[in-house]
Amino acid sequence: MGRVWSRLRRRDVPESTDAAAGVPESTEGEAEARADTDAAAADTETPAAAPSLKSRFGAPRQFGVWLARPMTSFHLMVSVAALLVMLGLTMVLSASGVHSYDEDGSPWSIFFRQLMWAGLGLFACWFALRLPVSFLRRAALPVFAITIGMLVLVLIPGIGHESNGTRGWFVIAGLSMQPSELTKIAFAIWGAHLLAARRMEQASLREMLIPLIPAAVLAAALIVIQPDLGQTVSLGIIVLALLWFAGLPLKVFVSSLAAGITAAAILAVSAGYRSDRVRSWLDPSADAQGAGYQARQAKFALANGGVFGDGLGQGTAKWNYLPNAHNDFIFAVIGEELGFIGAAGLLALFGVFAYTGMRIAKRSADPFLRLLTATASAWVIGQVFINVGYVIGLLPVTGIQLPLISAGGTSTATTLFMIGLMANAARHEPDAVAALRAGREDRMNRLLRLPLPEPYVPPRLETARDRLRSRPEAPKKPKPARPAKSAGKAKKPPVPARRPEPRERTRAAAMPGRTRAAANAKTAKAGTVHGTGRGSGHHGGASGQRRAVAAQGRGREGNGHQRRSRATEGHRHG
Repeated sequence: MGRVWSRLRRRDVPESTDAAAGVPESTEGEAEARADTDAAAADTETPAAAPSLKSRFGAPRQFGVWLARPMTSFHLMVSVAALLVMLGLTMVLSASGVHSYDEDGSPWSIFFRQLMWAGLGLFACWFALRLPVSFLRRAALPVFAITIGMLVLVLIPGIGHESNGTRGWFVIAGLSMQPSELTKIAFAIWGAHLLAARRMEQASLREMLIPLIPAAVLAAALIVIQPDLGQTVSLGIIVLALLWFAGLPLKVFVSSLAAGITAAAILAVSAGYRSDRVRSWLDPSADAQGAGYQARQAKFALANGGVFGDGLGQGTAKWNYLPNAHNDFIFAVIGEELGFIGAAGLLALFGVFAYTGMRIAKRSADPFLRLLTATASAWVIGQVFINVGYVIGLLPVTGIQLPLISAGGTSTATTLFMIGLMANAARHEPDAVAALRAGREDRMNRLLRLPLPEPYVPPRLETARDRLRSRPEAPKKPKPARPAKSAGKAKKPPVPARRPEPRERTRAAAMPGRTRAAANAKTAKAGTVHGTGRGSGHHGGASGQRRAVAAQGRGREGNGHQRRSRATEGHRHG
């Protein structure tokens, strides 16, 4: 094989090249040797039969590189939202045709209303992408107060519209709007702003809970009066998410969770139709044609779909067998027409949405955006869990819609607005801000004509706290060991005698023996009295003791000199 490869390479070279260069023609033996050499080189250069490490692990490595890009979170959020909106519009068109024809005589009326609300929601999403973070935080409290006023107005007969036993809609020019959806969004933004600001100021637990919990109780009470249990449960999810992601003590979260479950249980049995739903959930066969009819038909639709489904638009549950097939129970229609594969794909899309939201929250530097993004992700996923749970029979029916999939104008618009805020938070990640402000062009940002994001500037208090945390601690010096206390008092070491000065030695030698001894004793006595009177210090008692010892030594020296002088005198006078 190597020889064939070398000969093919030699044929590609024109013969005139060697002749023009003056290279002599090689003999047949030299040609064969050159062919063998080229074959060995070709075998060495050609890749092995087994796949290399690059080809084997290239795809995961490229996927990891793509995830590490600065704008990946933004692209993921926008792509997932677009797929969910398109799938929702498709399934609303498929599930609402029969019901729409029965009501208005046209199979397109509900779909056109949903399409209009989806367009309005996309505009709200684009508007949220352009909002500065500072303006969003300043406007949080006034907007929440306005939504509370709307909740009060909707309860007034003649202003609020009643549907299915709930007075919770404004109807303007044939379009219905639910103010409780706006209240949830406004409360999430204001709660994130409040907890982020108070957490930065290291406020007490009471200062963080007093404004938040009373406002949540007020909003929940106004929603309960409508009455609307599903919206109340959604607001409770937002409150619990704020408490959890704000890092409050666990006892606060557990107590709030227990209070929410207790309130939901009381509300579930307070009204007749709610208690009937709970009884039908506990025993589906007790009232199969009454309170348990809707949940039972949803299970039949899921069973008919099987693994691959009956095909888009080919389901039978929407032919007035399943009530609210285009709204609360649209997941059953998805399972019937798209099968287990389609239902699992939809749940996978929501899983990617949850991953993207938590990724943005983790990578954000602003505490407000971090808390808002995590709370919004938990809110959307909580609604998905409750809706799918009561469709498949794990939870009692509460009336919570499937976000971006169910036919509901206000719910779709408000969810898209919140997704726009999350995508805006993705653009404010530190890496994304650096990349966009450095001049790197992004097609989606250029297509949407979005302004450059502002970098996060921490307040002075946070900066000072970070400096204190980053300052290295000085190593602590070990304390010296204390000496063990003895039973008696420790004796002071003896003080060495002070050597007399040369002048004193001469004077002592010149004085007679007795006179010198008396002078030394007098000096020692005076030194003792002086040291006792002055106390401690440079002229204290220790100096007096040293003088006394020195005087005694001089006295002994003087007595010896006196004996020597007497002996000398005796010898002299023989």
